[in-house]
Amino acid sequence: MSTTTPINHIGRKISRIREIKGIKQEALAIGLGITQQAISKLERSAKIDDEKLEEVAKILGVTSEEIKNFAEENTTNYFTEITNNSFTDNDLNESGIFLGSDLTTTFNPLDKLIEIQEENKNLYERLLALEQQLLKAEQDKVAYLEKLLKL
Repeated sequence: MSTTTPINHIGRKISRIREIKGIKQEALAIGLGITQQAISKLERSAKIDDEKLEEVAKILGVTSEEIKNFAEENTTNYFTEITNNSFTDNDLNESGIFLGSDLTTTFNPLDKLIEIQEENKNLYERLLALEQQLLKAEQDKVAYLEKLLKL
C-alpha cells in the first residue's frame, strides 16, 4: 500500500481564495494588468513564481504564505467564526492560518481602477492648465520682444 502526498497546487488555492472572497477572474486580471484567459491559465498552474504569487496575494488581500498554506478543510471554521462575529485578530484556524489581516476592508480591483482613472484625469487636467500657463508666458515674452524690436 503506497501513500502519496497531495500536490501543493498553488493555482487551485488562488482560485479557491478568489472564489471565497467573491472576486471574479476579470477583476483579478485587471488588477494584475493581464487578460482573464491568463488568470485562468495561472489558476491551472501547479507552481507559480514567487514574484507573480506576491502580486496575486496583494490583490486578493492575503500574503503569499497564506496562499501556499491554504487548506480547503480549514476554510469552513474560518468563515464560520467570521460570520458569528467571534473572530479576533489573535484567532487562527486549526492549522494556524490567518487569511486576512483586516477583515473590515475588502479590496475591489474595479474600484481601485476607477480611483486610479480619476486620479489620472485630475493629473491630466493639471498638466493642461500648466501647459496653458506656459503657452501664455511664451506669448507674453514674444509680444514683449516684438515691442522692444519696434523701439
